[in-house]
Amino acid sequence: MELIILKDIVIIFALSVIVLLLFHKIKIPTILGFFLTGIVAGPHGLSLISEVQQVEILAEIGIIFLLFTIALEFSLEKFSQIKRQALIGGSLQLLFTFVIVFLISWSLGLGVNTSIFTGFLISFSSTAIVLRLLQDRNEIDTPHGRTSLGILIFQDVAVVPIILLTPIIAGNSISSPSLLILLLECAGILIFTIISAKWLVPSLLYHVARLKNRELFLLTTILICFGITWLTTLVGLSPALGAFLAGLIISNTKYAHQALGNVISFHDIFMSFFFVSIGMLLNINFFFQNIALILLLTLGVLVIKSVTAGLATRFLGFPLRIMVIVGLILSQVGEFSFILSKVGIQYGLINLTIFQLFLSVSLLTMTLTPFLMAMSPKTSELLHKIPLINQLDPQVVPLKTEFKLEDHLIIIGYGINGKNVSMAALNSSIPYVVIEINPEMVKDKEEEHFVYGDATQEYVLKKAEIQKARIMVIAISDPLNTRKITELSKRINPELYIIIRTRYIDEIKILKSLGADEVIPEEFETSVEIFSRVLDEYQVPHDEINQFITRLREENYGLFQRVIPDKKVDCDIQDHIPPTEVIMIKISAKSSLAEKTLKSDIEKKFGVKILSIIRNQEIINYPTENQVLKNGDILTVSGLPEKISKLQNHLENL
Repeated sequence: MELIILKDIVIIFALSVIVLLLFHKIKIPTILGFFLTGIVAGPHGLSLISEVQQVEILAEIGIIFLLFTIALEFSLEKFSQIKRQALIGGSLQLLFTFVIVFLISWSLGLGVNTSIFTGFLISFSSTAIVLRLLQDRNEIDTPHGRTSLGILIFQDVAVVPIILLTPIIAGNSISSPSLLILLLECAGILIFTIISAKWLVPSLLYHVARLKNRELFLLTTILICFGITWLTTLVGLSPALGAFLAGLIISNTKYAHQALGNVISFHDIFMSFFFVSIGMLLNINFFFQNIALILLLTLGVLVIKSVTAGLATRFLGFPLRIMVIVGLILSQVGEFSFILSKVGIQYGLINLTIFQLFLSVSLLTMTLTPFLMAMSPKTSELLHKIPLINQLDPQVVPLKTEFKLEDHLIIIGYGINGKNVSMAALNSSIPYVVIEINPEMVKDKEEEHFVYGDATQEYVLKKAEIQKARIMVIAISDPLNTRKITELSKRINPELYIIIRTRYIDEIKILKSLGADEVIPEEFETSVEIFSRVLDEYQVPHDEINQFITRLREENYGLFQRVIPDKKVDCDIQDHIPPTEVIMIKISAKSSLAEKTLKSDIEKKFGVKILSIIRNQEIINYPTENQVLKNGDILTVSGLPEKISKLQNHLENL
């Protein structure tokens, strides 16, 4: 007997593979590939899918996994790092967008309830698309990346109460007894959530994790997710709320990362069905019959959301460039809006015509996002040339009194690297100026000189007396603007010595061509630190290790860059690495090694090296020479085979 749903799943996956391969080539987000798969396979396309309702059931499971994983990733530590962007930026963006869309919808003749709902519907942006694009461009830690992430986190959390409020927006009256029962049920769910998060779930996951059975841990995680989701539906609340609460409960345990790693594959699979099911709903005939209106509405949504997100960013104190980039990044309508739209249809807040318009506009805004993001730096440059818009930039002045400097150091960015450089300069009495674009990072400074502003702008650099500066250190996590600052700084002051911290080796050649004098890639320096410690443990002489590292740096990282193909780093380190063995031994009560020190009684006597000691489930790494051994200690020992054999024979003969 043929399973029709199985045939439909095969068709969906086969089409998805073809479409995603094509979209990967032209660098369009995969989420749009799933939409296109749904459009082609759905009832308004080639009608390849027979069991549309069963596919929608799989899509509902995708929604549960989406909200579950969103809550799993919501940690207080992560939130605290960007809480200002989330709470202030997120709330302002949502408020501004809601008010503008509500007023426009109401003025166009839509009812008050529908206008309110439409305002919320347009307010959400796509977390899936924006985060993927930021990661692909290595911009997640940039000011605009962190601001966008903060606003998106606020939106992800805000969608849950808005879904709960949808019946009230629809005008559904709730009697006093029913309201009292609902409040009691909500209070019960809240109490259950607190008890589960604090005691029940951590204890359950602890006992499951102790068994070290991956399948059991996975099933327990899914049981918690669907069990709590089912409980919330029993009391009349939405499955979305239940899934979100389940994720929050686990996120407060130390097993959150393991749980997320286990369910993320299920999340990806079922979310693909959700996006495909949305694509199936798009009526192609309706789209082309109303193409002019759809394009006009798309333009309106892009403008409104860009402006509102940009204004929210301005309230956070960021300059025009960050405003423009964040605005264009968040200008699309997001996946949570699709979830909300289905709830709106269920309660009669929007009809099928409005839904088709919303669907068409949303898909277009998502499709345009990669292109808008790519053109955002150029757009900000053009807007900087318009006098009235340029006034949106905050006044760039030192946070303290005016100062005059000469032969000084300029530090771009006040992250970890910037702070360390400024601390070293302060201790060495080197005059310096820090330029930082984030006002929160430089407020209330007492000892140093700070300029708040965008270092990609010439007038900001001149405020830091760049013409008289001797050295500039660029320590920001923004590859594109690092290049721009380098080129601009060298043009203003050709004698300026520029040192740049970058993440990747590939950036060295580009930055050198723009005028950088030294480029230090974290990727390379990390590898140097790792292999130097490895060689040290293999007892390679320190002068040989230092010679190898020096030679690499003198070649300007040529070994890794391959920019000097005719030259090779000639080093005979392998000749110095003896055939070392590593073993573990236990100090027993009858052993003569108990109560002995490493230097005099083991390392010196047997010619081996003790790498670590395990004592009472604690690990002592790189123990000192005077470390005294105890009964029951487990030693990790390295040395030449003959030395190891000598030690083993000694222990066996006791």
